[in-house]
Parts: sequence; C-alpha cells; structure tokens
Amino acid sequence: MADAATRKQEIYDKIKESSKSQYILEEMKRLGFWNDGQVDFDTVNQYFKEETELSKQLQKLLKEKRLVENPEAFLAQKHKERKAASKQSQKETKELREKLREEKADRWKQSKEKDIIFLGEGYSHTLHDKTSQQDRLRQGGLPILQTAEEVAKAMGITIGQLRFLAFSRKNAKVNHYIRFQIPKKTGGFRHISAPQPKLKAAQHWILEHILNKVTMHPNAHGCVIGRSIKTNAVPHVGKDVVINQDLKNFFPSIVYSRIRGVFKALGYSDQVATIFALLCSEPKILEVSVLGEEYYAQRGERFLPQGSPCSPAITNILCKKLDYRLAGLAAKYGFTYTRYVDDLTFSTTYEQYEQITTILKYSRRIVREENFTLHPDKLRVMKKGVRQEVTGVVVNEKPNIEKKSLKRFRALLYQIEKDGLEGKVWTGKADLLSQIHGYANFINQIDSEKGKKYKEQVNVILERYNYKDNHRKQYVKTVAKPKGLLGKIRSFFNKG
Repeated sequence: MADAATRKQEIYDKIKESSKSQYILEEMKRLGFWNDGQVDFDTVNQYFKEETELSKQLQKLLKEKRLVENPEAFLAQKHKERKAASKQSQKETKELREKLREEKADRWKQSKEKDIIFLGEGYSHTLHDKTSQQDRLRQGGLPILQTAEEVAKAMGITIGQLRFLAFSRKNAKVNHYIRFQIPKKTGGFRHISAPQPKLKAAQHWILEHILNKVTMHPNAHGCVIGRSIKTNAVPHVGKDVVINQDLKNFFPSIVYSRIRGVFKALGYSDQVATIFALLCSEPKILEVSVLGEEYYAQRGERFLPQGSPCSPAITNILCKKLDYRLAGLAAKYGFTYTRYVDDLTFSTTYEQYEQITTILKYSRRIVREENFTLHPDKLRVMKKGVRQEVTGVVVNEKPNIEKKSLKRFRALLYQIEKDGLEGKVWTGKADLLSQIHGYANFINQIDSEKGKKYKEQVNVILERYNYKDNHRKQYVKTVAKPKGLLGKIRSFFNKG
C-alpha cells in the first residue's frame, strides 16, 4: 500500500514538472510503444514544452483576470506580495547589519590589541595624530615614540594595561592614587597623592627616560639630578639680605593642558603626549558610597599630583621661562636668584638694598604673566642680623642646621634610647621612626660631619625596632626638611 502511494506521488510530481501529455508520451516510449524511428521525439518534446509554458502563462493571465474582476482579492494579493518582499528585505538587512557588526567588532578587537582610540570624554579627540617630531626627539636624546603601541612596548606593558592606567573615568571603582595628608611646619596639612605601584612604575619610566634628560635651568634646584636643598642654599650664604617667596597652590595650578603641552613641546605626537599627560595627572576625586559600594567620582580638570615622581620634573620644565626671566631680573639689579620647586629666593648685599621694592614688584608681575600666583602670606625679608633660612637651611655664615631644631632632635634621640618610642613625637602624629630617619638624612645632606654621627645613632634605633626602609610603603608621613613644598615628602619617596 505504501509503495503504491509513493509511486502515485512520483507520477504526480513528474506530471507537475512538465504536463500530462508529455508524461504519457515518455512512458509509452519507455514501455516500447514507439521507437526513435517512428516518432521525432525532439520535436514532440519541444511542442509539449511550449504547450506547458503557454499553459502556465494562460493560468497566470486567468488568475490576474480574476483578481482584476475582484478588487479586494487583488489588493489582498498585492499586500501579501509586498509583505513577503518586506520580510525578505528585512531579513537581508538584518543579515547585512549582523555581518557589518561582526566585522566592526573584529576590527575593534584587533585595534584594541594594537592601539588606543578612546581614553575618556574630553581627552580622546587628540589620539588620531601619531606623528612625532623625530628630529627634535633625537636632538634632545629622547626615545622616539609615536604611537600607544610603541609606548606600551617601551614600558614593558600591554596596550590594555597602558589604557587602564591612562583612562580618565568620570566614575569608577578603581583609584590609581592613595591620598593622605602630612602636617605642615606652618600649620595645617598638605594633601599628598601617592600613585599605586603600577602607575608609579609607569611614571618612573617617564621620569627616567624622558623628563630627566631635559636640561633644566641652572637656577632650578628642586628634584634635579646633582642638585639639592644645599645647592639651592649655597648661593645665598653670607648675603646681607635674603628674600623668600612661595608660589601658591603650585601643583594644583598646573592643569592637564599645560602638562600635555610639555610633552608636545618636547616633540611627541598628540597621541603620545595625551597618554603621558594622563599618566602624570590626576583629577579631584569625590569618594561616594552607593548601595554599600565605594565609587570615585571625578570632579573638575586634571592637574599635577603632589606625590608623583614626575611632578617636580614637569614643573621644572614648565618654569624654565619663569627662571630665565627671574634670573635676568635678579642679575639686572645685583641680586642672586634660585628656585626650589615652589620656593623662590633672592639675595643681595646692602649696596642693593634700595632695589628690594623693585625686585618684589617685577617678580610679582613676571610670576603672574607665567600663570602662577605668589602666596600673599609667605613673603619673608631677612636681614643679616636675624636667622636667614633658604628651604630650611641656615645661610648666615655657611649652610647649617637651625640650632633649636638640632638641639630638640638630639634630645628626642636621647629620650628614645632611654625610654623607648611611646609618647615621643617629632612633628605631628606621623610615624616616628620614619621621621627621625628622614631628618637624620637631611642633617647629613647639609653637614656630613654632623650627619654621620646622627645617622649612626638613628640606625641603631631603627635596628632595635626592626625598622625597614620599605616601611614607607605604608605611606607614613616623614619629614625630610623643615619647610618647602616637597621637602617633607622627599625622603618619603627617595630615602637613602
């Protein structure tokens, strides 16, 4: 029964493909009713083929005639055809869009492995330029880097890691800095932003391979290789008048655009300069808690952080024109000028005493024209009859330590040796061992003869209490010198 049904279906399909007459003819030929000599089968097949085509056309015309005679059926048919065409078009469009999306995703994945095209809103529009001024970089002895891929390779990290460190997030759960405060000698606290290890490693690379290779002004002594607070103080030793001025909000006043300008001026492409500027800057952060989770919300423009190893070098480059102008002003009126980070110092003899007002007037104007601001409460004019200090170093006769502080430090060491650490304080409530370690190094830097004795005494105390230099990783608040912007954190990051 099943075989009969199958055979019947086969016959039906063959008739449908051609025609009933053609099928009968072929079957009669197959069964031997005719042979090729009796019938011209090609002519007959061509006839049946034309008949079949004409029959199909006739059926189509009859169908259209019925539709025309029945407008509702005609419109329904047209609607059905349009709907089918629309579905087919939608299907093809969807397939095309999916293909394009996959191709775009594949290109994006490949580009992310070799390039950085987005680092946050407001910072990514400059990433397309990848042409550095190679002649200028060679002239300055700087590494030739034009793209993010080359920067990552030079730093020994992946593109993904570089993107993570440089990305400027408006709101994030991660934070690349640990922020804390250290007490100021003059009261209050200084806000420090210490970079996390991975970011700090990237900043050290920028410092060592780029910033330290830039020639600084000879009168700039802060955080310059081969110079120190002592070299900053020596030019003012034995002068009749010493003038100290401070730049107000020094690091926060240097914003992202100026930092990026430093790297552009050195010869780097927009992409590389943008990445370096983001690595060397930080935004003001507001810590918020949402549903038990901590978020860091970015507020305002990025600026130089106090605590980054790159910040002092960047300020020295930015202040080069300021230094030239102030050094020229000083030379014109018979003064000596030096700068240690944000501390400006002028000194002279009594013969030029009447020019002090002129120096103050024009130095204020120059500072303002160079986009900085003098602190109104930090001006000090010290004559020879009083203790003259330059960045914490006494300069009346020779570079020396302030006697009162030295005496207090000697007494503190005696008390620690006698009674232990409990209840002992040097400055504020910061870690005592770290503080005495830093101050002993400060003394040794200014006067190696005195410093040797104090360092030996302090080392005995440190050994007794199992102090390690890497204790600073806990971000204790050390004091390397009594005053100045970076003096108190200098030993914190660069002890020994």
